[in-house]
Amino acid sequence: MKQIININGFVMVTYLILAGQLQAAPFSSNGYNRTYNNFQNQNLVPAAYSQQPQIITVANTKTGTSIVIGGTVVPLREVTLTAQVPGRIEFLAGIEGDWFQPGQVIAAIDDDDLQARRRQAVANINGQMSAVQNAQVQYSREFWSPQSRNIGKMPGMALPSMFDQMFTRPFGSAMGMGNPLLDRQADLYSQNSQLGLARSQQIGAISQLQEIDAKLRDTRAIAPFSGVVVKRLVEVGDTVQPGQALFKFADARYLQIEVEIPARLMAGIKQNMIVPAVLDVGNTRISARVAQIYPMADTRRHTVTVKFDLPEGIPGGPGMYAEVMIPDVNAPVNILPVVPNTAVVWRGSLPAVFVLNDKNKSELRLLRLGEAVDNTNVSVLSGLRTGERIYAQPTAGMASGWQSGVVKQTQQKIQ
Repeated sequence: MKQIININGFVMVTYLILAGQLQAAPFSSNGYNRTYNNFQNQNLVPAAYSQQPQIITVANTKTGTSIVIGGTVVPLREVTLTAQVPGRIEFLAGIEGDWFQPGQVIAAIDDDDLQARRRQAVANINGQMSAVQNAQVQYSREFWSPQSRNIGKMPGMALPSMFDQMFTRPFGSAMGMGNPLLDRQADLYSQNSQLGLARSQQIGAISQLQEIDAKLRDTRAIAPFSGVVVKRLVEVGDTVQPGQALFKFADARYLQIEVEIPARLMAGIKQNMIVPAVLDVGNTRISARVAQIYPMADTRRHTVTVKFDLPEGIPGGPGMYAEVMIPDVNAPVNILPVVPNTAVVWRGSLPAVFVLNDKNKSELRLLRLGEAVDNTNVSVLSGLRTGERIYAQPTAGMASGWQSGVVKQTQQKIQ
């Protein structure tokens, strides 16, 4: 132990610390000497300095002027489900926040009167089917057994009727007093017309049934896509009229920011471009993509509606406030220093960084910060120059005048 103190007192202190952490574990003299020799031969930094804060060189980036514009987070798809028929609400499937798949019934309106009309329409269709079958039979009989030649309809007994068919009608037709062929064609046409009328009435009855079925479907509010109930506007027992809103339904899995951008800034907006955005939930910074640019500006406010796609899984939901940073192409481009967010420390309301000065000591430097470059870096307007060395992540309780551990190690080697 004495020899170690004479060689290097600092190693003795380090050993005592390590021994305290290990609860004074017994070391053999050979094992300790072997550890000490490894420190000396490999020139390793002691444990007290191996965890010194990282020192980085300040870089720069080209930045332009961006204008922050507020907007609202909206779902990708949103619909308002309204009543299509008058009636009384008899069923509601859920409340705000409930998720539904496409085709699921969300609400139902009383349909007793429509069910009665449907039964009547079905009975009408059955009657029309019977009329069609009867007309088909009459047409077939006229085709194969013309009524104009039916001897049973002639006056007299069998023999006078036969003489009338064989002699009277042929002679009358030859003298221009009748035409049996024309009479038969007229009878066929009449029966065919009766058949067509019966079929038309049957189609009309089927159409009435389809109309009633469509109204029965309108008594059900069905989810058009996978989504969530945003707002419920009715309760069970309410009487509604056609056009009255029942639910607001939206697909909340995919969100957008809807922003009204002044027309003078539209020169810097392009389809699919990426812009920084800030959500009003924990000051979350994200990147948004331009998804849709409306083709026409508002005639009163002279703004253009632009929608930005948001990444999936962001905090918050529809309706919350958000800000989008729109580049101003008319402003000049500046080259500004950039520092990591972890390097910035706050002294009250003033941002600052620890700079490694020419004397290899830390120096607290107050800054004027600019806009965020990305999620991890921020630009500096004043207080720092490109090329200066700063502490990337200062330790807790760090103050001006501290000497870098790396410098101490160098001085240790020189001694």
